[in-house]
Amino acid sequence: MAEAHTKKHDYHIIDPSPWPITAAFGAFVITFGGVCFMRYLNGGTVHLFGLNWAQPWLFFIGLAVILYVMYGWWSDTVREAHQGAHTRVVSLHLRYGMIMFIASEVMFFVAWFWAYFDVSLFPNEAIQASRTAFLGGQFPPKGIEVLDPWHLPIYNTIILLLSGTTVTWAHHALLHNDRRGLIQGLVLTVLLGALFSCVQAYEYAHAPFEFKNSIYGATFFMATGFHGFHVLIGTIFLLVCLLRAIRGDFTPKQHFGFEAAAWYWHFVDVVWLFLFFCIYIWGSWGAPVAAG
Repeated sequence: MAEAHTKKHDYHIIDPSPWPITAAFGAFVITFGGVCFMRYLNGGTVHLFGLNWAQPWLFFIGLAVILYVMYGWWSDTVREAHQGAHTRVVSLHLRYGMIMFIASEVMFFVAWFWAYFDVSLFPNEAIQASRTAFLGGQFPPKGIEVLDPWHLPIYNTIILLLSGTTVTWAHHALLHNDRRGLIQGLVLTVLLGALFSCVQAYEYAHAPFEFKNSIYGATFFMATGFHGFHVLIGTIFLLVCLLRAIRGDFTPKQHFGFEAAAWYWHFVDVVWLFLFFCIYIWGSWGAPVAAG
C-alpha cells in the first residue's frame, strides 16, 4: 500500500535509515573527544566514571564514525538518484537545501568579519580601555609585522580564480555531454585546490605572528584558517565528483552532486576575494611587512 501511495506524488519517502542516529552519536563522541584531546595536549586530565578520558583516541573514534556516516549516507543518496527517486520536485528541494546551507556558511563568515572589523575600525574604543592598551591605539597593533599581500596571498588569489574557471569549464563540458572535458576540468580544479592548501600551509608556517597573544593574529587565523578548511572540504567534494565522473555517474540532465560542488567552490572563491582585500590588503595598510 505504501508503494502504491508513493507512485501518486513526486516526493521521495525514504526508507528507515540508521544514519541520523549514527551521525548524532559520532558528533557527540568527536565533540567530547576533542575536549579530551585538547586537555591531553595541555597535560590536563578529564576524570569520569573513575577513568581519565584525556586521551587522543576518543576524538579519532568520533572522526571515524562521522566519515563512515558521510560515506554511507551519501552512497544511499547516489543509489536513490540512480533508482529514479530524485524527481523534479526532489531535485528542486535538494537545490533549496544547498542554497540554505551556503547561506548559513555566509553568516558563519560574517561572524569572523564582524570580529575583525570591530577590532580594526575601533582600536581606540573608549569603553574597552584594555583593547586600546593592548593594540597601542592602532591596527595592526604596534610591534606586528604583516604578510606581504603581493607575495603568497596574490598567488593564492590567482590559483582560486583560475580554479573557478576550470570548474566552470567542467560544468559546461558536462552540459554538452563532453565527458573528457568534464574529467579534465575536474582534475585541474582538484589540483589547484590542493595547491592553494599547500601554499597557505607554507604561509602559516612562515607567518611573523602567532594565533596567541595577538588580536591581529587571532582574527587573521580564524578568518583565513576557516576559509582554508572550506577549501579543503571543497577539494574533497570535487575529488568525489571526479571519481563519480570517471565512473559515468553524471549525465547532462542529472548531475546535482556536481552542481552542488560547483556552487560551493564558487562560494569559496568569493569569500577569498573579500578576505584578500579586507585582511591582506586593507588590514595590513601602513604596517611593516615581514621580510620574506
